[in-house]
Amino acid sequence: MSDVLGGLELDASSVALDVIGPKPGAFAGSPVESATVVHEDERMEIGVWECTPGSFRSEKNGISEVMQFVSGEATIVGEDGALHEVGPGTLLFTPDGWRGTWHVRATVRKTFVIWKT
Repeated sequence: MSDVLGGLELDASSVALDVIGPKPGAFAGSPVESATVVHEDERMEIGVWECTPGSFRSEKNGISEVMQFVSGEATIVGEDGALHEVGPGTLLFTPDGWRGTWHVRATVRKTFVIWKT
């Protein structure tokens, strides 16, 4: 990581991540999540997240998130039935109140921006 004009520059595809542990609520496989946070304040969190294969539920309560996928393959199905096939280059937005299920086939890595709504 290096500062660039008062900001931060890093390679999201190779930055070291801290293991968080098994994904809570997983119902298929044994997904393990890892992450690094590069900025956090009272309203926003920015970082890189990774998860190994498996399936789990997810929901956004009090937050919204923008994700840019760097690697891997997954199908994310919204509770409303919206189907998202994600992989390198995919940009996905999940608003406050979003609920759905992740089915990770190949370890996914993404950058994220989460803000409290």
